[in-house]
Amino acid sequence: MPHHHPTPQELRALLDRQRAAFLRDGPPSRRERLAHLRALEDAVFAWRKRLYLAVEADFGSRAWFKTIGSEVVPTLSYIRYFRRNLRRFMAPEWRPASLHSPFARIRVVPQPLGVVGVISSWNYPVMLALMPAAAALAAGNRVLVKVSEHAPGTGAALRELLAGAFPPERVAVVEGGPEVGEAFSRLPLDHLFFTGSSAIARHIVRASAEHLVPLTLELGGKSPAILGAEKDLESAAERVAFSKLFNAGQSCVAVDYALVPRGLAARFAERVAHHARRHYPGIADNPDYTAIITDRQFRRLEGLLADARARGATLVETHPEERPDPVRRLLPPVLLPGAAPDLALMGEEIFGPILPILEYGSLDDAIAFVNARPRPLTLHWFGGAAGRKALEERTTSGQLVVNDVLWHFVQEEMRFGGVGESGMGAYHGPEGFFTFSHRKSVFIQPRWNPARLVTPPFPRGGWKDWVLKFFLRY
Repeated sequence: MPHHHPTPQELRALLDRQRAAFLRDGPPSRRERLAHLRALEDAVFAWRKRLYLAVEADFGSRAWFKTIGSEVVPTLSYIRYFRRNLRRFMAPEWRPASLHSPFARIRVVPQPLGVVGVISSWNYPVMLALMPAAAALAAGNRVLVKVSEHAPGTGAALRELLAGAFPPERVAVVEGGPEVGEAFSRLPLDHLFFTGSSAIARHIVRASAEHLVPLTLELGGKSPAILGAEKDLESAAERVAFSKLFNAGQSCVAVDYALVPRGLAARFAERVAHHARRHYPGIADNPDYTAIITDRQFRRLEGLLADARARGATLVETHPEERPDPVRRLLPPVLLPGAAPDLALMGEEIFGPILPILEYGSLDDAIAFVNARPRPLTLHWFGGAAGRKALEERTTSGQLVVNDVLWHFVQEEMRFGGVGESGMGAYHGPEGFFTFSHRKSVFIQPRWNPARLVTPPFPRGGWKDWVLKFFLRY
């Protein structure tokens, strides 16, 4: 199927078509939603090889195991999670009425919002398009998906996959560049879900404000890993190396930089380099190592390294015998022990295989360093319970992950979302369903309404005065 980049008028017509269908048919039943989820699951499973090949072509180099293991499997698991829990999520929640309404009943009923827009990212182009779409379908919505122009092959595959599973009135895929993305974000959607950078999120917020479209922003930022003590250095180095090099660091939940106790930066860098070489003995001809997605991203990362060199930073190459390959966009990992906080690479999300390692004097200093910067999507702690408790209480991040990396993203019941610069709103777990639902309160008063006992007139000193004084105290 050839690529088609819709005009703003065509986008609006597609939205109107989905909204008309939603208003005509009403909210889908639980049985219908289960059928939609099953159709999506079957399509993803059937297309798994085609999806891998499309992702590999878009990146230039990306392992089968990474695409299937980090995108297809989590997507299938997420769909099955909703199938198992849909009855629970759709059930009304009963709440007690207040003392002055003793015979009333209150319930909160989740209902679909209508037409939901999803703008996905290129770094995990399958998962970040289909997981929000699955949550929106579970909640009973129609879905428009804007796929990333930086992964055009995957976007085309997703368009065919979803067109075979759903009519365009239910789910439709939109392809195109920034101009299509801007027009998409200006649509009067019932909810807009965006995964991407903070810089683009600012444009999304401004564009969607015209119609007061509710937003969920899944961003990234600088997610640190804090090493608590020397005894945890080896395990922390192994996990940080795994995180930083998985998908060549092109993950919003990757460790962006490390904070280690004073005097341990060089040793920590040596152990991270050791594990990097163990996981990836070579770079140039290693199918397990992922390429940088575009020439522009490759040049940006090389620019960050050039700035660090010019300012006298220490650069440790984990594979010193290998050079960056701009043609294939392969960038060998680089560590910066003792990095200065004012380097250019400490001012933006790195999103590549570069790891600054900074030292701190006390845990209070590390906490102050994190708190002086935008709130991270994920804060990683490698250490004991006392440090974990201090970070829980005194820092704010989307997630706090203890003694591990990455695996929190695929925990089905775990809320996932950022805070401040790292995002707003959440999905995964029950939040995935309720993000795309309106929780409508229903107040049911019996035919005999006790409120009639306190209607005018209000004579002073009468029994109505007594009722008022009672509620002033209780």
